[in-house]
Amino acid sequence: MKFLFHFGRYLGLLRQSFQRPEKQSIYFRQILVEMDKLGLASLGIVAIISVFMGAVVAIQMAFNIDTPLIPRYTIGFVTRQSVILEFSPTIISLILAGKVGSRIASELGTMRVTEQIDALEIMGINPATFLILPKIVASMLINPFLIGMSMILSIGGGWLAGVATGLFPSADYIYGIQSFFHMYDISYAFIKTVVFAFIIASVSAYNGFYTKGGALEVGEASTNGVVYSSIAIIFVNLILTQILLA
Repeated sequence: MKFLFHFGRYLGLLRQSFQRPEKQSIYFRQILVEMDKLGLASLGIVAIISVFMGAVVAIQMAFNIDTPLIPRYTIGFVTRQSVILEFSPTIISLILAGKVGSRIASELGTMRVTEQIDALEIMGINPATFLILPKIVASMLINPFLIGMSMILSIGGGWLAGVATGLFPSADYIYGIQSFFHMYDISYAFIKTVVFAFIIASVSAYNGFYTKGGALEVGEASTNGVVYSSIAIIFVNLILTQILLA
């Protein structure tokens, strides 16, 4: 019953969040601000994780291919498929759930316990639309850019690892990442990315928006935002994989 209560209140918050904004120009500027805070501020950690993630996948493939019957270009092919289909859209989204989700939940939680959200309601402003909608839209716009960058850096990291260690020839790796390519794989990855971005922003915002108490509860709301959004991402990832790749 507790799950149904929170799920119903979550849907109600979404309905409030997607109501027509009072002044659209203000919301457009706020979306740009949120894109900078939630997306561009995460470029560094996304880049570092992506490079090493691709390098690890490529090295593991190179060590596990111990028969001459499997061509060496398979390393590039498997690295590309692993990165595009799963690692970049899912793993990076989980990283963003920890970094971005905690920021959203703690920001809204602090505004709630300091009565800033109550002040917005008194002024006749819909706080859900004003505070949450720009975050959701910004995440859904900027996260595909981060995931696209992650794909490129991961594949490049695999190539760099092979060249640096001499485990496989550069030409074979490049041939592998070009072989049997289907554009639908990219579309599939970006569809998952947009859905995950919505989950991260909305679930974290829900946990922060309804915070009660003080600083301790704000920290708890931040933790819950990360945990619940990560669980939702894993669950929805299974559903989307079955639907989109079946």
